[in-house]
Amino acid sequence: MVSEKWVCGTSRIAGCRFSIYPLSGDFVSIIEDALKKTNTSKVWMLTDDVSTCVRGRMSQVFDVVHAIFAHAAASGEHVVFSGTFSIGCPGDSSGDVYMSEDDVRLNEPPPGVDTAAQFALYPLNAPGYMGMIADAVEAAKSLGTFSGSVHYASRLDGSANDVFRTLEQVFAKAADEVSHLVMTATLSCNSPSPKPVRKSAGEAMAR
Repeated sequence: MVSEKWVCGTSRIAGCRFSIYPLSGDFVSIIEDALKKTNTSKVWMLTDDVSTCVRGRMSQVFDVVHAIFAHAAASGEHVVFSGTFSIGCPGDSSGDVYMSEDDVRLNEPPPGVDTAAQFALYPLNAPGYMGMIADAVEAAKSLGTFSGSVHYASRLDGSANDVFRTLEQVFAKAADEVSHLVMTATLSCNSPSPKPVRKSAGEAMAR
């Protein structure tokens, strides 16, 4: 018998557990400054010694995570973000009070720096998941950020604003089609490493 704790409810609370890594000796102040400049009043947020968890309405989760990354990126230092987004988790019930917030965003991230990203979409318990992943790739192509496939992920390139816009749109579209969705994303900005030659949308192959 399945425990009631893991029975899916009707709440569509979304969340992201992430870590951000400024590759700088001044990493503490960069992270603290990014947090200080980000309005988090419409989300539930908790930071421990490993990562930060943000939960609430999907729009507000992306607003906060985007802003934190963008403010850290504005430091000019090489910054890496690694996060897992989720919606529809059967065990996610506490903190639903933030679902009563509206979709008006409170943050205006600074102009986005060039950002490279790799993301992977995991529609859980969805027999047609490959079609949903293909749809995500097509959406990224239409937004001009898709730059090819790598093992176990799809690559995005563009400004931080464009990359987060893509991640949010593909996540939101897939969330409308499946009850439990997970997306992993790794972002890098201000990297000293040269980028690979970017493929055109016509040349890039879908996953």
